[in-house]
Amino acid sequence: MADIDNLPRVVKRRVNALKNLQVKCAQIEAKFYEEVHDLERKYAVLYQPLFDKRFEIINAIYEPTEEECEWKPDEEDEISEELKEKAKIEDEKKDEEKEDPKGIPEFWLTVFKNVDLLSDMVQEHDEPILKHLKDIKVKFSDAGQPMSFVLEFHFEPNEYFTNEVLTKTYRMRSEPDDSDPFSFDGPEIMGCTGCQIDWKKGKNVTLKTIKKKQKHKGRGTVRTVTKTVSNDSFFNFFAPPEVPESGDLDDDAEAILAADFEIGHFLRERIIPRSVLYFTGEAIEDDDDDVSESESCAEIICMMKKVKKQMRKGKKKEMRKMIQTMTQRRIKTQQSASSSEAGWSTFCFPGKDEFTSFDKPISSFLLLFVCLFLFLQPKIKMSNIILVLTR
Repeated sequence: MADIDNLPRVVKRRVNALKNLQVKCAQIEAKFYEEVHDLERKYAVLYQPLFDKRFEIINAIYEPTEEECEWKPDEEDEISEELKEKAKIEDEKKDEEKEDPKGIPEFWLTVFKNVDLLSDMVQEHDEPILKHLKDIKVKFSDAGQPMSFVLEFHFEPNEYFTNEVLTKTYRMRSEPDDSDPFSFDGPEIMGCTGCQIDWKKGKNVTLKTIKKKQKHKGRGTVRTVTKTVSNDSFFNFFAPPEVPESGDLDDDAEAILAADFEIGHFLRERIIPRSVLYFTGEAIEDDDDDVSESESCAEIICMMKKVKKQMRKGKKKEMRKMIQTMTQRRIKTQQSASSSEAGWSTFCFPGKDEFTSFDKPISSFLLLFVCLFLFLQPKIKMSNIILVLTR
C-alpha cells in the first residue's frame, strides 16, 4: 500500500485527480443500476403471463394439456424401465385410494419449508395459514419514481384474517453516499414497510397469552396475572422495525432488518421466478452446488465490500456482526461437510468493550474469507483476528 502522506505534493494532487475520476465512475455505475432496474421492470411484464399460468395451475383454475405436462428428464436422472413400471403401478394404487387433489396443494408452504432461510421463520402455528397462500408477486416502482419493489402475498379466504393481499415494500437507493462515495457497490435497501393484518378474533398468531402467578408482599396472597406478549411467527415479517429519522437502531432491530432485507431480496430474486424448482428441491441442490463452487467466492467478495465499508466508517461492531451473520448462515452446510473439509474452530473478534466468539464447524470457505480479508486490509494486524483450529 502506498504511503500517501509521504508522497510529493505534486503526486498527491494527481492522486486527488484520480479520486475525483473515481467519484464520476461511481456516478456512472449508479446510472447503470438504475437502467438495470428499468430492465427488470420491462421484463417483469414479459414474465407475468407465465406466472399467471403458474398461478392458475397451482390453484386448479387451469388444467394443463397432455402436451404441456410432457417432461423429459435429463439422462442422468432417468430411471430404469422396471422402476418406472413399479412407480406407475404404485401411483395407480394411490390414485384408487383417494380422489385426485385440485391443483398443487400446499405449493407455497412446501416451498417455504424446503428453503432454510424461510423455514426458520415458519412456526407450526403458521402452517395452517400458509396453506391458504395462493401466490407471491413482485411489483417494481414506476419509471421516474424512487427505486423500490413490493412483495405481494395473495391469500384465499380463510379463518385467520380478512386481508386478501399482504404486502411488504422495500425502498432502495442507487446513488453514491456524498460522505463516502467510494463505498458505493450498487443499489442498497434503505428501509421497508409492512402492512396491517386484520386478524379475526382469537386468531392472531403473532401474539400469545401467558399467565404468571404473583405473590402479594404484605398479605402473602397469590394471584394469577394474564399478559399478552409477542410470539414467534412468519407473519411478523409484515411488521418490521421502523427506522427513525436519525437512522439509529438498537442491535436487535438492526439484526431483524438485516435478515429482513436478505429475505426480501431472496424472495424477489430466487423464490418468485423459480418457485417450482424450490418446490421439487432441484433449486436447493443447485444452491448447495453454488455454495461449494461459485457462491463462496462471490459471497466473500460481496461481504468483504460491506465489511470494508464499515471499517472505513470505524464501525467495528457492525463489521463483526456481518461476518458472524454470514458464518451462522453457513452452519448447516458446514455441519454436513465431511471431516476432511471441516474442523471444529473458534472464530474470535476482539472488540473494544467485548469479545465475540462462537464455536462452529467451518470449512475452507471461512478460512478463505479470513485470508482474503487480511490480504485486502493489510493494516489490520494478525493479532486482531484470532483463528484457533483443532482437528
